[in-house]
Amino acid sequence: MNDAVSVAKNVLSGKVSAVEITQATLAKIGTKDHELNCFTDITVETALQDAAYIDQNIAEGKNPGVLAGVPFAVKNLFNIAGLTTLAGSKINAGNSPAIQDATAVSKLKKAGAVLVGALNMDEYAYGFVTENIHYGVTRNPHDLQRVAGGSSGGSAAAVAGGLVPFTLGSDTNGSIRVPAALCGIFGFKPTYGRLSRAGVKLFSSSLDHIGHFATSVRDIATIFDVLRGLDEKDPVCTKRYPEFCVPQINNDISQIRIAIADGYFTQKADTAALAAVQKIATALGVTEYVTIPEAKIARAAAFVITACEGANLHLDKLRSRPQDFDPATRDRFLAGALIPGHWYIQAQRFRRWYQDQVREIFQNVDIILAPTTPITAPLIGQQTMILDGEEILVRPHLGLFTQPLSFIGLPVLSVPINQESSLPLGVQLIAAPYNEALILRVAALLESNGVIEVNIPNN
Repeated sequence: MNDAVSVAKNVLSGKVSAVEITQATLAKIGTKDHELNCFTDITVETALQDAAYIDQNIAEGKNPGVLAGVPFAVKNLFNIAGLTTLAGSKINAGNSPAIQDATAVSKLKKAGAVLVGALNMDEYAYGFVTENIHYGVTRNPHDLQRVAGGSSGGSAAAVAGGLVPFTLGSDTNGSIRVPAALCGIFGFKPTYGRLSRAGVKLFSSSLDHIGHFATSVRDIATIFDVLRGLDEKDPVCTKRYPEFCVPQINNDISQIRIAIADGYFTQKADTAALAAVQKIATALGVTEYVTIPEAKIARAAAFVITACEGANLHLDKLRSRPQDFDPATRDRFLAGALIPGHWYIQAQRFRRWYQDQVREIFQNVDIILAPTTPITAPLIGQQTMILDGEEILVRPHLGLFTQPLSFIGLPVLSVPINQESSLPLGVQLIAAPYNEALILRVAALLESNGVIEVNIPNN
């Protein structure tokens, strides 16, 4: 599967038709998804109709958009007109189909992209492994015995497995970056509020972001440019964050100040994860370190906010249909419902303090490097892992290094580090709010120098 920009170029030039691309994509999904289990719905009929419409526009001399004919799929918490939005839950399966597409889906279609389906996820986005008891486990394309990560596991595995060039996901505590790292692809979480969440099933409104997965920096930037912008349907997006253009990516980063996160971000990472960060730092000539204060408390506060807000959204179903939840999800929501209100208030107060502290760091640094996950992809069903000599649970701790960043809405790109003798890892490129362009410039340089690249396995 070629990258998205290359596919669109070939379609626009007439080298291949959008229908041919769509047919090939659907055939590959039909052949390969039975082992990966990325898709919960495949939109065959509408995908072929949309592709035919794109080909018609091209034949008539019209430009259907920058993503003309590019197949994509979305995490199944994005509304897709005519499909029931599952959000990974059995409870939602009986709901009426969505009346219209989520804003992000609509924008991509207007840019010529062809939607081919909805993707598996952790139930209600509450998890890091996509071992969904209702819709099955999504498997890592690099090793089918291992998890793809989560909660956007289907989104990451579909790209890493070569089924589609790009996908949409969501990130509350790391749900884009964790699976991107474990599957060895790019996963982008822009600044909180930069992309519209309208038509997306929320998990924790204070922390939810949407973002995307792809196999190149150029694709990440192109898709971000399509998705960004104000949306009156999303009050977070419209009231707080004005639109501005992303500068052209270039490889001159001489004026960009870069440092490595130390302290908390090194304490429970295994040797390979730390080596991945050092590989990026060495390539960029980075020797400076910075300490993000109280990151451990920030993660604890993120847990409190997530649990409280998530539980509040599902109280009715927790009362009326508790047996239909994944027991792990249900128990965490029930625990969240019992958290005292003053804990939640204090977590939000700490959030503001922490935000101010990190803002001060970005007065002297533009980009911070940190591991995305503490380890490579664990085995399916693996309950514990050993980090820093301590046995800890896998599921909550895959987000060790992502939660303190999404907690205050920072833009982050997880870039892939492919190891010759092992599974891939990811490194986070972190910037101050709205500085997505700086992240993309650094990533573009790393990509052009061959330091980071996506390797699609041939299994």
